[in-house]
Amino acid sequence: MKLRGNWSYPTLVKFGAGRIAELADHCKAAGLKNPLLVTDKALASLPITARALDILETGGLGRAVFSQVDPNPNEGNMEAGLAVYRAGGHDGVVCFGGGSALDLGKIIALMADQKVSVWELEDIGDWWTRADASKIAPIVAVPTTAGTGSEVGRAGVLTNSKTHKKKVIFHPKLLPAVTICDPELTVGMPRFITAGTGMDAFAHCLEAYSSPFFHPMSQGIALEGMRLVLENLPKVYATPDDLEARAQMMAAAAMGAVAFQKGLGAIHSLSHPIGAVYGTHHGTTNAVVMPMVLEFNRAAIVDRIDRAAAYLGIAGGFAGFHAMVMDLRAQLNIPENLSAMGVEYARLDELTDMALEDPSCDGNPVKMTRENTRALFEACM
Repeated sequence: MKLRGNWSYPTLVKFGAGRIAELADHCKAAGLKNPLLVTDKALASLPITARALDILETGGLGRAVFSQVDPNPNEGNMEAGLAVYRAGGHDGVVCFGGGSALDLGKIIALMADQKVSVWELEDIGDWWTRADASKIAPIVAVPTTAGTGSEVGRAGVLTNSKTHKKKVIFHPKLLPAVTICDPELTVGMPRFITAGTGMDAFAHCLEAYSSPFFHPMSQGIALEGMRLVLENLPKVYATPDDLEARAQMMAAAAMGAVAFQKGLGAIHSLSHPIGAVYGTHHGTTNAVVMPMVLEFNRAAIVDRIDRAAAYLGIAGGFAGFHAMVMDLRAQLNIPENLSAMGVEYARLDELTDMALEDPSCDGNPVKMTRENTRALFEACM
């Protein structure tokens, strides 16, 4: 009997239009009296952020905010956020925004009162046990994009600014106490962010579905998540105020993050170093390399993708699925290749080494080696 796995599922999710109005109540239920709202630079001045701060203030929780969050946050952003958190005597974090703000906010809650370095808590083995769990502050998550799924995850991605490597920082208590998924918050996203984050959700579902590890619950969630993205991402891209389609995309994003407990693969192991070195948008980078990775993995996943295509109503099995990905990329104005994103041939050896160090490569259906990973990068150019 070889079937074996470690499974856990996410936190309490308050899902629905207008539920941001419940923010203060859920913060109080999580034990927060003086939270710090962590968001990104672009969101800080927008009405949705002002509304969230108004709700906190009206609930007697202040309106403290930290917004110095880069698109690929690093330890400098973390230290700046920790300084604000400590100076304000805060007792928890409201993570408000896309993946960058959610990840950094969770890491601030983790590191506010730890004695170990954040790099000592990378998602390797049992390194998470090095943290003092009793010192991790409560987290409330409010996603404003539909892609990363960090709102239902137990990790955050942080870029080491010295090595230009993305590190996954993990602890079970990084799972938010409450998540508010309000699709109204996503309506104002720029189209390129709608496209990139939506393709991030699809990449999570696709890689989880394709991963060779045993996790049938996640595999089923991944398959349904792909369906939701394919039906709703073109709708929200074409009609940004389609609230029902926005809600379906928020569900798909959370499903993708739950599903990738089963594993990620070469899409993410390539996109992580590219994002760290070039500062590219993560979901958009995933979308650029996706069809090339499908071909890379074809021999190992063709039967599985054939079954997915049948479920999704796509004719032609693997070939039809691949063509669908190409068509979707074109609809969303995704760059055709990595060269169009500014990636240079001169750095492919460096990027190859970084990809092989990324933990995502362990979940790829085809074993990644230096030779085939370098060739995959070339195919993506």
